[in-house]
Amino acid sequence: MIARRWLLGLALLASPALADGLIDNANGYSFDTKGQLVRFNALLIDDQGKVAKLLGRDDKRPDKLDYRLDVKGRTVIPGLIDAHGHVMGLGEAALSLDLSATATLAEAQAALRKYSGDRPTPLWIRGGGWNQERWGLGRFPTATDIDAITPGRPVVLDRVDGHAVLANSAAMAAAGISARTKDPAGGRIERDAKGNPTGVFVDAAQDLILNAVPAMLPRDRDAALAKAQEILLSQGITATADMGTSGDDWQVMRRAGDAGRLRVRIISYAGGIPTLLSIAGTGPTPWLYDGKLRMIGVKLYSDGALGSRGAWLKAPYADAPGQKGLQFLDDAKLRNLMSRAAMDGFQTAVHAIGDAANAQLLGAIEELAETYKGDRRWRIEHAQIVDPADLPRFGKNGIIASMQPVHQTSDRTMAEARLGPARLGGAYAWKSMLDNKVPLAFGSDYPVESPNPFPALAAAISRQDATGQPAGGWQPQQVISLPEAFRAFTATAAYAGFAEDRIGTLTPGRMADFLILDRDIFTASATDIRAAKPLETWIGGKRVWVAK
Repeated sequence: MIARRWLLGLALLASPALADGLIDNANGYSFDTKGQLVRFNALLIDDQGKVAKLLGRDDKRPDKLDYRLDVKGRTVIPGLIDAHGHVMGLGEAALSLDLSATATLAEAQAALRKYSGDRPTPLWIRGGGWNQERWGLGRFPTATDIDAITPGRPVVLDRVDGHAVLANSAAMAAAGISARTKDPAGGRIERDAKGNPTGVFVDAAQDLILNAVPAMLPRDRDAALAKAQEILLSQGITATADMGTSGDDWQVMRRAGDAGRLRVRIISYAGGIPTLLSIAGTGPTPWLYDGKLRMIGVKLYSDGALGSRGAWLKAPYADAPGQKGLQFLDDAKLRNLMSRAAMDGFQTAVHAIGDAANAQLLGAIEELAETYKGDRRWRIEHAQIVDPADLPRFGKNGIIASMQPVHQTSDRTMAEARLGPARLGGAYAWKSMLDNKVPLAFGSDYPVESPNPFPALAAAISRQDATGQPAGGWQPQQVISLPEAFRAFTATAAYAGFAEDRIGTLTPGRMADFLILDRDIFTASATDIRAAKPLETWIGGKRVWVAK
């Protein structure tokens, strides 16, 4: 009851204008300029929305302040940074059919039936979050599984990892798909014994269907961005890398910035070289909208995902001996694309999940680093399945490992089935990355996973899921400490996006982006950390979200 009254009282407070302010009586944690975890009791904010000083319990408070907030011993930490997400995808998923909570095909069919019945328009139904592994289906779903639910109405549903779509027969007909349609390079059409498409399109083959889906209206895209920001702020995410920003995405973000509706800081990585050059041109953009938006580099893909067997492996899949996954780019093309970005000072962030894809990308970086000197911060996104022999290579040439702890808990049983126990020595290897002096940046890959960072922190220190499985943790030698995981979501996540000079820590001169939490995560168990929630989210010294 006391906590409720405290929250209600704060909710009634207007967000203070930028001025000298004090967040007092805090149980504060941050990192100093040397990367060491430090404690503080009060946070002094200047009139630019930046941290002026951290104060101890016995330090003198300023005599004159424009505002003072007594947080009554609540825990205050820097705003958390998601190093790998998809902003528009999060908002669009939240406003469409969400199948992520379905545990069986029957539940998914029921959800589709209700969704379509409640929404007679628009004609096309979009949604996602299906996962045949979670359903225990033993196969991919097919168009036949959903055709009778929406006869004549096209349906396109994204797999949870974003690397496959399920289309019904009406959608395939609208896209002109038939048995004669060929698999595109870097993609695969799932087919039956007679060669007919079953309805699942993997990786590059998705475009065969998606190109036929009517474009969203601008007002709907604006609503999706607003929804995404609300979700992120409620989860304690004050800044995020947007991986694969399209030209249309950028325009939505610019509209929001122009109207003063851009609330979360977005570090953008364009979806391909043409988009990068059309938006940023000859180098990273400046920070726009008071430090809310910047395009810093490009997102490329080396392979697909493990769940759809698109991850490129050195040896065949244990559960599909005839398949090694999909190589998206040959060595020359990968190097050429990375070089084109690097020559104008853009950062490259390359998706690599399988051990073959990671080895190819490491080789490309090793070659390019000889030409492109200086602080390049080559990013490898996911780095999920790595040959143990390749792990030391991550520690060279300034490579950043951008990884997602929740993928390990979600993928555990599937990874064992796909690879077999003998090939998991370099899987989700966070501790090995740190041991090899690799900067480790954490994110969620939302909307593939929830953007909630607290279950991810719990997974990082336990290698266990929400039910505490497996006992003792999965591959427990890869457990890391809470300060290490916390750093990966703050200081190193900022560093990964060339933003460490402004966010990621609450050191003087950095933006006053911080959270007020409902518990002290540094004295809590993994179970309690998983349940932690922000009470307030502040960005640039301004309160932008309060728990209801």
